[in-house]
Amino acid sequence: MLTVGATFPSFRLTSVRSSKSSSAFEELTDQSFPSKWKVYFFWPKDFTFVCPTEIVAFSELDGEFRDRDTVVIGASTDSDFVHLAWRQSREDLGRVSQPWLSDIKRELSTALGVLDHKEGVALRATFIVDPTNVIRFVSVNDLSVGRNPQEVLRVLDALQTDELCPCNWKPGDDTIKVA
Repeated sequence: MLTVGATFPSFRLTSVRSSKSSSAFEELTDQSFPSKWKVYFFWPKDFTFVCPTEIVAFSELDGEFRDRDTVVIGASTDSDFVHLAWRQSREDLGRVSQPWLSDIKRELSTALGVLDHKEGVALRATFIVDPTNVIRFVSVNDLSVGRNPQEVLRVLDALQTDELCPCNWKPGDDTIKVA
């Protein structure tokens, strides 16, 4: 698995940005958001139970991420048409504006090392990537356990201070000053 300090892999994938068939699809690459921080979060499968709770939770924090010059990008190994159908099937997912990558060939999840070989789907992996495409944070959960988008936001805040941050640091707290 790629980890902190590695360069996020190159990719060119179709994404789904909305539930409107006429404007849903857009090709994205690893270079699509120059000078932005990126949060990539992978989930195992569309039309499941834990995954939509995470997607909606990330979406509810979208303004907070945008305030930090950060783009949130979802991804799974489902096709772009499955992503669209899922968005269209649920009102809450239909309101999500964050793009969802279709890694149907499993190339990106394989390059990142987050493909569950037994199930053939992406693990619940989260990557914070800086504006130079260097991975600064990685977290991977078991398929059965959802992640905490608030914690991802807290870690992003800490990384963006470019200082030493103690355990449980949050914005407004003191950073560590080395004498």
